[in-house]
Amino acid sequence: MPIRKIPKNYRNVTGIAAHSKAQGQAMFESTLERDFLMLLEFDKNVDGFEVQPIKLKWLNEQGKSRSYTPDTLVYYKKQTQCPTLFEVKYRSDIKENWKILKPKFKAAIRFCRENGWKFKLITEVEIKTTYLESVKFLLPFVRRGAENEDDMMILDDKLSQLKVTTPKNLISSIYSDEINQASLLPTLWYLIGSRQIQIDLASKITMSSKIWKG
Repeated sequence: MPIRKIPKNYRNVTGIAAHSKAQGQAMFESTLERDFLMLLEFDKNVDGFEVQPIKLKWLNEQGKSRSYTPDTLVYYKKQTQCPTLFEVKYRSDIKENWKILKPKFKAAIRFCRENGWKFKLITEVEIKTTYLESVKFLLPFVRRGAENEDDMMILDDKLSQLKVTTPKNLISSIYSDEINQASLLPTLWYLIGSRQIQIDLASKITMSSKIWKG
């Protein structure tokens, strides 16, 4: 469970996200943190994560007690990839508050080294990308699941024949009328979001995007 309770904030967006990989409540204090948690939920290499999992304490140069609660601890499926403690910050915040943040980050790095973890600072440059927009589009379809198993088989069989195509060409090669074509789309986006059909997630997803078998 998170170490501290996130208060209401009238400057940033705060809330609790519904994520299956979250251990405890997936609380966030900004849209940047919310988007980062969404990326973790979508990442097939992530086994689980905890929001604000630990509170670090140390004494500063004046001997005064200080504390710091990092944002998220991420566990990976690969045993060769150690848990990583993330701090999510806007670059402007880092620049403006570096003197305050620096000792906190040093404490986190020291703690992670002692426990066989990694510490990583991540900003909007790594989060606010076209890949994020792809995740935002596909994740609801993944959560909803496939609407029709027969449609899954139809799409899979046709794509096996076509090898490489586009969403538009795939559904039009199955049905000629727009109503039936539209009925295939939720299942198609589910297959893409669950990586059973491949697409370039780093590019904007359109009906003309290239897709191929996973």
